[in-house]
Amino acid sequence: MVRIERTTYKNEHFAGLVAKLDAYLSNTDGDEHDFYHQYNGIESLNHVVIAYLKDVAVGCGAIKEFDSDSVEVKRMYVSPETRGQGIASLLLKELEEWATELKYKNCILETGKRQPEAIALYSKNEYQVIPNYGQYKGMENSVCFKKGLT
Repeated sequence: MVRIERTTYKNEHFAGLVAKLDAYLSNTDGDEHDFYHQYNGIESLNHVVIAYLKDVAVGCGAIKEFDSDSVEVKRMYVSPETRGQGIASLLLKELEEWATELKYKNCILETGKRQPEAIALYSKNEYQVIPNYGQYKGMENSVCFKKGLT
């Protein structure tokens, strides 16, 4: 059974999962990794969720304020050996609930075209493709999504 825990960037399990995520992204992003990496620091992430399977941290995600109405979903990751069990959707739903509790109206996010599993996850969870925003404008590899929470 999967247990979802709310925490912050200071959680050591979160740091370990993010290290695995960064290693994965350095391969998929190739030459663009440094560009994306500069926007993925974890020190400001005070709304983090971690998925545990038999007390082992197997997935994570976070939200941070984007503007007064929206949070940005960041650092979504599920370990390869536990994918396909619905863990990413559980993490995403917990982040959406937390955002709603904090009175935000939307979740937005960016993922890469080279990450078809991520694109499928967000599409399955009713996220809609939107024009690339902020630092992702003009980035050929980026796909941005939005979901209304109300």
